[in-house]
Amino acid sequence: MLNTLELVLLLLAASVVMVALFRSLNLPPVLGYLLVGTVVGPHAMNLVPSSEGASHLAEFGVVFLMFSIGLEFSLPRLFAMKRIVFGLGALQVVACMLVTMLIGRLIGFSWTASFALGGTLAMSSTAILSKLLSDRLELDSRHGRETIGVLLFQDIAVVPLLILLPALSRSPEELAFTLGLAAAKAVVLLVLVLVFGQRLMHWWFTVVAKRRSGELFMLNVLLITLGLAWLSELVGLSLALGAFLAGMLISETEYRYQVEEDIKPFRDVLLGLFFVTVGMFLDVVAIVQNLPAVIALVLALLVGKFGIVFLASRMLGSPPGTAMRSGLWLCAGGEFGFVLLSQIAGENLMPDGLLQTTVAALVLSMLLAPLIVQISDKLVMRFVASEWLMRSMELTRVAAQSLTNDKHIIVCGYGRSGQYMARFMEQENVSYVALDLDPDRVREAGAAGDTVVYGDAARRETLMAAGIMRASALVISFSEVEAAMRVMHHAHALRPDLPIVVRATDESNMEKLSLGGAAEVVPEAFEGSIMLASHALALVGVPLNRVVRRIRDIRNQRYVLMRGFFHGTTDQGDADNSLARLHSVSMPPGAAAIGRTLSDLRFDEIAVSVSAVRRRGIRGLAPGPETRILEGDVVVLLGLPGGLEAAEQRLLRGV
Repeated sequence: MLNTLELVLLLLAASVVMVALFRSLNLPPVLGYLLVGTVVGPHAMNLVPSSEGASHLAEFGVVFLMFSIGLEFSLPRLFAMKRIVFGLGALQVVACMLVTMLIGRLIGFSWTASFALGGTLAMSSTAILSKLLSDRLELDSRHGRETIGVLLFQDIAVVPLLILLPALSRSPEELAFTLGLAAAKAVVLLVLVLVFGQRLMHWWFTVVAKRRSGELFMLNVLLITLGLAWLSELVGLSLALGAFLAGMLISETEYRYQVEEDIKPFRDVLLGLFFVTVGMFLDVVAIVQNLPAVIALVLALLVGKFGIVFLASRMLGSPPGTAMRSGLWLCAGGEFGFVLLSQIAGENLMPDGLLQTTVAALVLSMLLAPLIVQISDKLVMRFVASEWLMRSMELTRVAAQSLTNDKHIIVCGYGRSGQYMARFMEQENVSYVALDLDPDRVREAGAAGDTVVYGDAARRETLMAAGIMRASALVISFSEVEAAMRVMHHAHALRPDLPIVVRATDESNMEKLSLGGAAEVVPEAFEGSIMLASHALALVGVPLNRVVRRIRDIRNQRYVLMRGFFHGTTDQGDADNSLARLHSVSMPPGAAAIGRTLSDLRFDEIAVSVSAVRRRGIRGLAPGPETRILEGDVVVLLGLPGGLEAAEQRLLRGV
């Protein structure tokens, strides 16, 4: 038998290995934790027999998970999405539970087991789907909003389910009284906490924050979270409800984001332990013996939830394509199903065989979720005839907006960065076409006269409709790296010579974006630090011309496109020969460099680089050492005056 330290070391080592493996495979880490629990649990290697202490510790993972949901709970957000949340979301959860209860009773399960199973299967994975929506730039799409709205209602529905499930273990005579008492306690606790707790919470956090101690702030967060969870359990309700209320209270204060960052390490580690304990009661032998039942439940889950979401979405007025996408996104199971199953197992509400089958079905469905999302567009285009028409209308609107433009700039994403840039281009009389997936933003900006249309820039046909073959540049103003890589892939396939400028939140992805084909990558953190430094230097008395020169030097070192300038007759009075200049050299017939590569010319010996090579009227940015000089090329050199003269002689005469 392992002692406590050996047990902890074993779980940590196994979790590190499995989570790293699953992340490298782009699979949710929750599956890694479940696999660890299955392998070391009593039904497999029996290295860690089911432990009451481990189960109690894992409960804290659920507490912090519900606390995080409370932090995300926003009444204004709920009101803004009330049609989706309380319409589509409520229909999906209630319908899933009713259908499951009906089928369960027909099969022969008790109504309590059928109810518990329905609540478990109704949940979808917030963690997996929200990340996929963000990576695919579909958070603001119609099906993205429906998916987020349904997930939000599911998160809320977990709270009453955690109250109801323990009551189901009572006798039928006691059930009504128990549920009524639990509801009354919950209402009283909600009123007391929400009416009187908000002011008290704001005052208390202000007092703690004024002490300027990170340690004290963290201790206070733990005290509030666990204190309200204990109070909730004291009055006969669940720990999770108290933690949810604590998160709701803090979400209304200005300390919400700091609290969220502080609590995240505790939540993730303890929640991982919770999933390990869930995996411990997974009996692989029993699942293999009942494999047909597991596969049948997976198919029933995917098909049933898809059908329910599709019909509910259509009832609320969504077009067939949106309804089908929402159904495909939401049809798999989720991590909250395991939270409910843990409580179901503790209350013995479900036969062990059904419990094992349900856990296995949830795991398999979560593995399939990313694959279903990946092929969702193809399925919609295959089976929804109207989707072709809608896609054609979308492309027609994009083409109509870009038809009169030539040498324009295509702006991918019309958030704040895209809008600021568009205003700047309007002042310089530069035409542009902006693409965005937020229909409200497109409608309002379009009504104001902005050249913005609804369209997915990550699609080849959308870029074609936006006039990429006539465009002079493409700007990606959103910060999602994978989506930017997809846009650049299609853009380079269509126009290899088109310069692309990409926004990045920091410098960590600069190399990846540059290798992906960006002519320039603009990191927000870098630009922000430059402006902060320039204002600070000016305020402490550094001469403004020196500040401006310093900023110019720093940017010249960072950005390829901002290095150097073409010297003209109006610059003759500028005696500063320490600044890099640009110089164009045309390659006439017989020039010595024709047929040679840039590496052969060894410009690095004279501190000169080639900024661009213009060929057949096309300016290619950042040529590589393997670029071969052809007759008629215009080579743009970058260097100091002496080096430029030597480089020109080397190009023309070979000297």
